[in-house]
Amino acid sequence: MVRNIVILSGNSHPSLAESVCNMLGVPSGNRILSKFSVGETRCEIQDSVRGKDVFIIQSGGGSVNDHLIELCIMISACKTGSAKRVTAVLPLFPYSRQPDLPYNKVGAPLSKPPAEVPKDKYTFESVPATPGPGTVKSVGLNKETDLARAMSKTSLTNGIGHGLHRTNSSDNYFNTNGSTNGSTNGMNGDTSSIHSQHALTHSRGGSYTTHDYENPGLIQSFEAKPGYKRWVAQAGTLVADLLTCAGADHVVALDLHDPQYQGFFDIPMDNLYGRPLLKRYIQQHIPDYKEAVIVSPDAGGAKRATAIADSLGMDFALIHKERRPTRITDRQNATMMLVGNVANRVCILVDDLADTANTITRAAKLVRKEGATAVYALLTHGVLSGDAIARINASALDKVVVTNSVPQDEHKRMCPKLEVLDVAPVFAEAIRRIHHGESISVLFQYD
Repeated sequence: MVRNIVILSGNSHPSLAESVCNMLGVPSGNRILSKFSVGETRCEIQDSVRGKDVFIIQSGGGSVNDHLIELCIMISACKTGSAKRVTAVLPLFPYSRQPDLPYNKVGAPLSKPPAEVPKDKYTFESVPATPGPGTVKSVGLNKETDLARAMSKTSLTNGIGHGLHRTNSSDNYFNTNGSTNGSTNGMNGDTSSIHSQHALTHSRGGSYTTHDYENPGLIQSFEAKPGYKRWVAQAGTLVADLLTCAGADHVVALDLHDPQYQGFFDIPMDNLYGRPLLKRYIQQHIPDYKEAVIVSPDAGGAKRATAIADSLGMDFALIHKERRPTRITDRQNATMMLVGNVANRVCILVDDLADTANTITRAAKLVRKEGATAVYALLTHGVLSGDAIARINASALDKVVVTNSVPQDEHKRMCPKLEVLDVAPVFAEAIRRIHHGESISVLFQYD
């Protein structure tokens, strides 16, 4: 029995929250979480949270946007109710998979094929050659060796007039006839000189204007140079800021897709691991697992798969996937290559998340083609959206093992190959240790 603690559940995964409460011996907190007829979320905390340690369990599967807003409103309601500390428990962290598109790296998605740039031209992504004896020097700024000389010849204009060329003499800026500031007329306050200088200043101000409303053609005529990266919002950073601004004091997640998201938080953030569950399943349910091969379906999950393979003393293989747009169809065609030997052996595909299950099913097809006798897929988060279930049923996979970080009841009913592992004990122990101020590093020791 844990005292002075309140565990609230969102609408995303109430069964997981109920299991956690049963393991901790505390009742689930009473709350009203519904929607008005207009679609807005209604939240009312019916239990007193004053001075309590509040844990809100809300996963990121299903209706992600609604669940995220529910979580933020529940956090704010608990902080308004004078809760001592509010911890957001997200088994699946929402918006953690959106990269900063479009990348121009090999293997990353591209919006369209990059335009061919001549070798003597530079773009934002050009890499200068390493200088050395005998190497050809780079072109530089219009073949000008002196940067100051090149900048002095730059025309300063914003689309109006003919532009004024800068010269090396700063005195010419203030005089129309090229005379110096020490002229007698300037010293005596000649009115004609003053008026001419004022007119020049006014004309120069018109040339240097930065108001886009005066030149709407500038906006429409803008064209990005080859290699220019369009700015795309990083939604994971935004979610971290939303949770912090809502009032969360601590965040707990399971197997972040990108561990660097921990650095986006200004509050303590713990990333739990699902590897102990996957390792235990391999040891208990796969016969002669020492002879099997751990396979990573892409290069991004190689580190995750090698950690399991090294701890169990198993062999490791890697599937290298490239997305290169073809010039004929201008579409992304992914080519997959297997690095390693899987012939006449059991293959265990390990990944952190399966959304449409396209990558994992193509990897299973590839290892089957290379001579694998059986193919297992071990996934931490089985989102399985779209036609993922139908794709798995028709694939070369013999069994798909996922955790219940998102609800799996409907998936399990539709897919006979699916097997679900319970992560409630991991979160229950993490909540107990956080509440009592104990170290949770034992939960990170998956070796």
